[in-house]
Amino acid sequence: MKLLDSHAHLTDEKFAPDLDAVLERAREAGVVRILNAGSDLADSEKVIALAERHDGMHAAVGIHPHEAKTADGTAFERLRELAKNAKVLAIGETGLDYHYDNSPRETQREVFRSHIRLAKDTGLPLVVHSREAEEDTLRVLDEEDGWLPGGIFHSFTGSGRMARAAIENGWMVSLSGIVTFPSSTALRDVVKKLPYENLLIETDCPYLAPVPVRGKRNEPAFVVHTAEAVAQFMPLSPGDVARITLANFERLFRLSTRPEEDTYVYPIRDSLYLNLTSRCTNECSFCVREYLDGVSGYYLWLRKEPSVREVLDAVGDPSRYDEIVFCGYGEPTLRLDVIKAAAKELRKRGARGFRLTTNGHANLIHGRNVVPELVGVIDRVSVSLDAHDSRTYQEVSRPKFKGVDVFAEVLKFAEECVRLLPRRSRGKPKVELTAVADPRVNVETCKRIAEKMGAAFRTRELNVVG
Repeated sequence: MKLLDSHAHLTDEKFAPDLDAVLERAREAGVVRILNAGSDLADSEKVIALAERHDGMHAAVGIHPHEAKTADGTAFERLRELAKNAKVLAIGETGLDYHYDNSPRETQREVFRSHIRLAKDTGLPLVVHSREAEEDTLRVLDEEDGWLPGGIFHSFTGSGRMARAAIENGWMVSLSGIVTFPSSTALRDVVKKLPYENLLIETDCPYLAPVPVRGKRNEPAFVVHTAEAVAQFMPLSPGDVARITLANFERLFRLSTRPEEDTYVYPIRDSLYLNLTSRCTNECSFCVREYLDGVSGYYLWLRKEPSVREVLDAVGDPSRYDEIVFCGYGEPTLRLDVIKAAAKELRKRGARGFRLTTNGHANLIHGRNVVPELVGVIDRVSVSLDAHDSRTYQEVSRPKFKGVDVFAEVLKFAEECVRLLPRRSRGKPKVELTAVADPRVNVETCKRIAEKMGAAFRTRELNVVG
């Protein structure tokens, strides 16, 4: 798997004796991108020089809060010049550290503000350090409109409030070896609620070596242990964590490019998702399609919708997966014939079960009750209800059908699925209604609607797909 180290200090003197060996171990571990953060002006020049010597190495230029007292009148003129280098992706590391107070707090805040202004001027994202200074960190970002350039809370140890601020402003939360420590239960409880699309991983080497190498000098190769730990509580596979965090990094810093081939199938955990279409019958106000090109590290916009044969070829052996999920970067029941034909053949090949994730618009799309056609084809259905009444559904989901109560039709579809599909599939509920945690939606009412019809219910956090 390809791994990311979103925050390192490889210019630290601790790496001087064996840096080449450290980089070779990183390559062997699968680390393909490393962002080295400058701690002062001299170090910012060093991280650029290091990045220029190695592919996949990047630089952030800035003055660490410990060194804020050294930021004289010419410091930011020099940082502005350094930021023009093509290897420089970000401004930082900057922020506030009230644990050691190596620089006066007022000086730290003023230097932090100067970094924010530089980031806004250059259009480069920020890399922010915040230790025992959460209140002031958020206040300064708010007062300076510092969220605008985008950025990273590196080596995140913050509260749920700080995590929500990151999500709401499209920032990344980067997890270091701290998240692997046995004492970090509260941190893990905060992090596991984050959308995948806001996650990064890092070493902060040579510091904060993760379990099981805690106590050693940290290095980029050890980021695999952090990926493995994150996978356990998200829950994802380590490969999922690696792919997602690398894609997030490349998206933040505009390094990603459209793949040469469309993605028709993509695994997450032990399930295989089939991407059948990019067309949709809703224009949901919260939809990730408005600002992302895919989910969970996959680029999902399609140039061409796959045929049944292309789907089958892309799946290969379906018995490798616990479940095959018919979905799309849109509404999969627009491809109902493909779903039925592919499921029939994949079941012959040993597929263990099928789930359909849908807006519940299939009957409206095809002008008939299609649920009987799903019997024996689909084992489980997940319906995006996303509202507690018709008016809210129109406001939140913005369906493209006119002159019809779409919310009522979604309920009818779900009720038919409850009535006709097998009671349970491999111990799981056959029908699940979901609703996004949008302030306009009464989630408790949605839950009662599901319970009344005999369906399960799940709340989806904003920006979370799957």
